[in-house]
Amino acid sequence: MLSKNILNKAALFELLSLRFDREETKLSQIPNPALLLNAQNAAFTIANAIREKKRIALVGDYDVDGVSSTAIVVDFFAQIPYPLNAIIPNRFRDGYGICANVLERIEADLVITVDNGITACEAAEICKQKGIDLIITDHHTPPDVLPDAFLIVDPKLPQCIYPFKEICGAQVAWLLLALLKKELGLNIDMRSFLDILAIAIIADVMPLVNINRVLVKEGLKELMRSQRPSSVIIRDFLGKSSINSEDIAFMIAPRLNSAGRLEDASIALEFFTATTTEKAFMQFEILGKLNDLRKATEVQCTKEAMQNVHEQDNVIVVFGEDWHEGVVGIVASRLVDRFGKPAIVLSLHNGVAKGSARSVGEVDIYALIKLNEHLLTKFGGHKMAAGLALKEKNIETFREAINASASKIDPQDFIPKDELIGSLATDEIDFELLTLLENFEPYGEANLRPRFLIEDAEVISIKLLGTDKSHSKIEIRQGAHERKTLELLAFRTVFEMPQDRKISCSYTVTKNEFNNRISLQLLVHKIF
Repeated sequence: MLSKNILNKAALFELLSLRFDREETKLSQIPNPALLLNAQNAAFTIANAIREKKRIALVGDYDVDGVSSTAIVVDFFAQIPYPLNAIIPNRFRDGYGICANVLERIEADLVITVDNGITACEAAEICKQKGIDLIITDHHTPPDVLPDAFLIVDPKLPQCIYPFKEICGAQVAWLLLALLKKELGLNIDMRSFLDILAIAIIADVMPLVNINRVLVKEGLKELMRSQRPSSVIIRDFLGKSSINSEDIAFMIAPRLNSAGRLEDASIALEFFTATTTEKAFMQFEILGKLNDLRKATEVQCTKEAMQNVHEQDNVIVVFGEDWHEGVVGIVASRLVDRFGKPAIVLSLHNGVAKGSARSVGEVDIYALIKLNEHLLTKFGGHKMAAGLALKEKNIETFREAINASASKIDPQDFIPKDELIGSLATDEIDFELLTLLENFEPYGEANLRPRFLIEDAEVISIKLLGTDKSHSKIEIRQGAHERKTLELLAFRTVFEMPQDRKISCSYTVTKNEFNNRISLQLLVHKIF
C-alpha cells in the first residue's frame, strides 16, 4: 500500500507534470502527412481517379475507429462533391475487413480501405484479377507477408518514417485526406473533422501523448461547437458545459460500438453522417437500445467466462459455445480487470473459434499470438488488442502454447499501468484540486486519471442508489479525529457494511454536473 505517500496539491502537480514534455505539441506542429510512406502517391492516385470520374469504393470496419474513419472520408467526399460507395462489413455475415464476400458487392475501379486491410492478401489478389486498384490504409501491425495491393499506407510499416507511430485508423485516413485536399486544391477545413477524430482516438485506446493529445484536446473543443448533427446530439445527451475524454470512453463509444457488435455498423455510420438532428437523434436512440442489449448479453457471457478461467495461467484463454461474437472483446477486458492478466475470449460455432484478446501492462499480446500463429487460421491487431480465429481441436494446445510463450516474459511487464499515485489528505480534496486535475486532461491511455488510495477509513453510512439499487454511496471518515467526511460512489457495486466498519479502496476525483450545479465526485475504482 502507499499510505506513507501522502500528497498535497504541489506534490501532485509535480508528479503529473513529469508525464509530459514541457512543450506540448500544437496542431500546427503535427508532422507532414507526406512522411507517411506511400501517402503522397495514394493522394495522387485518388485525385486522378476523381479527375477521370472513376468509380471509387470505400471499405471500413465495424468498430468505432473504423466507423469514424469511414464517416470522415464520406463527409470529405460529400464536400468535394464526388460519389463514393462506402461499405462497412457486417461482423456476422462478412467477418473482419475487406474480403471476397465484400468485394462481390462492389463495382469499382478504385477501392480504398480504412482501419483494415493490412492482412487482406486474398482480397488484394481478387482486386488484381478484377483490375481494381486497391489502396490499403491501416494502422495495425503488418504481417510478415503483405497484401499485393496497389499502395499500402500504414505508419507501422518498417520503412515508414512518420515520427509518431501510435495513431488510429481514422488519423491515417484524415492525414491522407489532407494530402488529397492539397492535390485537388480544395477549400475544405480539416479541423471540421476533429470532433469525429477525437472520438476515434479515445475509443481505440490510443496513447494520449504527443499528437494524439492535441488532436483529442482540440477535437473535444470542436465537439462542443460543431453544428454537425451527431455532435449536437452528443452534446445534448451529455448535457455538460465541457466534454472530457472519459465522457466519450464510457458514455459515447460503447453506444457507437454496439451497432457493429450486435447488428450492423451502418447504424452508427448513419448517425455520424446524418444531415439533420432529427435523423441523428433517431439513430442515437437505436444505438441506445442496442447498447442496453449489449450490456445484458455481456453480463451473461462474462458470468460464464469467469467459471472457465484457469487462474494459474499467465494468459487467460476461455471459450464458450455460441457466445455472442460481438461482446467477446468486452468480456476479455472484464477478465483483464478481474485477474490482472491478458485474456483471450473465444466464441465457438460449428467447430471454429473466433475471438478477441486484450492485454495488460507492457505485455504485447499481438507478439504472443504471433509466436503461436501455426495454431491459428487468422489473426491481426496490435500490442494491447487483437482478433484471432482457430479450429476447436487446437484451442487447448493454443492455451498451453501461449502460456509457455508468456512464461518467458518479465513478470514486471504484467503489472497494470494503473498504479496508485498516493493518498490525499481530506482537506486537499476540494475544487482547487479539481482545477489542478483538469489542467492535465485529456486522460486516457498513457495518461491515466490519477488514482488515489484511501486506507482503513471509517465507514459512517452506506446508501444504495439507482432503480435496481445496484450502486453504493459510501460516507467515510479518513482520520479518527476529523470532522469532515467524504462521499464515495461505487457504481455497479453493492457494498455492505464490513464487520470492522473500515474500507480501503482506490478512487478518482471527477466533476459532476447536474441541473447546472457542479460538485466533486469521488469514484471508487477498486475496493481492497
